[in-house]
Amino acid sequence: MNDLFAISDQFVILPILIPLAGAMVALLLRRWPRFQYNWTLVIMLASLVSSAIILLTVSQNGQPLVFYAGAWPAPFGITIVGDMLSAVLIVMVQIVMVTGILYAIGSKDTAVRYPIFYPLFLLLAASLTGAMLTGDIFNLYVFAELLVISGTVLTAISDDHYGTEAAYKYFYISLLASFFMLLSIGCLYAAFGTLNMADLAVRIPAEPQQLLLFPAIGFLMATFMIKSAVFPMHFWQPDFHTASPTAISAMLSSVVVKLGIYGFLRMTTLLFVEQAPTIQMLLLILGVIGIIFGGLSAIGTRNAKRMLAYSTVAQVGFILVGIGWGTTLSITATIVFAFNHSLIKAALLMLAGYVASYAPVKSTAFAAISGVGRSLPAAGMLFFIGILGLAGIPPTNGFISKMLLFGSGIEGSDFVSLLIIGLASILTLIYTIRAFQRIWWQKPAGEVQLKSSGDKLWAPLLLVGLILFLGFYAEPLVSIAEQTSLWLSDPTAYIQAVLGG
Repeated sequence: MNDLFAISDQFVILPILIPLAGAMVALLLRRWPRFQYNWTLVIMLASLVSSAIILLTVSQNGQPLVFYAGAWPAPFGITIVGDMLSAVLIVMVQIVMVTGILYAIGSKDTAVRYPIFYPLFLLLAASLTGAMLTGDIFNLYVFAELLVISGTVLTAISDDHYGTEAAYKYFYISLLASFFMLLSIGCLYAAFGTLNMADLAVRIPAEPQQLLLFPAIGFLMATFMIKSAVFPMHFWQPDFHTASPTAISAMLSSVVVKLGIYGFLRMTTLLFVEQAPTIQMLLLILGVIGIIFGGLSAIGTRNAKRMLAYSTVAQVGFILVGIGWGTTLSITATIVFAFNHSLIKAALLMLAGYVASYAPVKSTAFAAISGVGRSLPAAGMLFFIGILGLAGIPPTNGFISKMLLFGSGIEGSDFVSLLIIGLASILTLIYTIRAFQRIWWQKPAGEVQLKSSGDKLWAPLLLVGLILFLGFYAEPLVSIAEQTSLWLSDPTAYIQAVLGG
């Protein structure tokens, strides 16, 4: 068994290299659409397999895979690090990305037929994966910029006439995030002379009184708040996610927003361990506010995709609460919650797009899709299971997430926060049941002539299957999350693996 996972450290670059090289080939296949999207699916599956092998290897061996580009040792060269946290998250990202490609292949959107769509999709996957694997903050910035570029263009080509406006909003707010991140990078380099995460984890505790340290933390916090649409930096998210093609909005609202979550975990468990209690307290407060604000905003929307976008603000709030509590159990709950939310949110957005594809006017506005679901019972069953997961009701994976999170709150005796988020959880039931009732139970105002064909159900069916599977058989995910949490509790192992010694 040990020989099975005795892979080289160079293997860790494959989840980045495979989709990046695949995107270049996909661009060359633009004249042959069928070959192009089949190639994209194969490439994404190959990348997922490589990510799964990395996770199994790291989990079994207890040591990260570290690749030094150009054989330059850390902290002087570019370092790619596959530890437990990055390995778990890239598997999560690429599972959802595979289903996104499946949905796009079966979609009726004009946007998915553009020659540039699938190459940009692979670039989106490569950049998000790279951001979670890099061991250097500047290269995290580079990958984040590639993520912005691909996401912006994929939204701008949307069939929705608001797509271009939403893309502009996202691009300009991302410029603000880039500005904050560059300021943080400048402060850290000026103060400590390095941008390698492991090296910073050594140098920052040795010089905690550096004047530029606290501005660097503040700018980095602002960056990740924008990336994850954390209240009050959420304002770009509903427009951007609502106007994107369904295959893209499902990625943006499920896994792309997890880049900020990854950043907060690195900040509190590796980079700024001594300052972590202050950061965690702020995240706890923002998380509680986000849960309430996101839930109330979702109730007040008139569009299914927009409702689910505001729901992401609330669900990210739950994840921030777990990071804010900062215990081994709460970090375990955070990882499980982030993984499960990605599956649930992607499935629900795809189902909203599926219903809209059959509506007389292709729109996810409730005015356009109310009653349309009455003729689509299979989608209704899948949507109902999805909203059970979002609300944290058994037998779905969402129940496991909420149970672990509330259990960690009880363990930490933070009963005030528990009471607030427990009551706010009722909001999830209100807006999801309301949406289900309007789409699948409410009679339309007049006679509705559905289109003869629409998007395919393959991708949401696969995701809902995973939602149920991880509800009935949660032990593997919980075990890996617990192992990851224990790994994060001691940054020494990461530092030694990267710097040696």
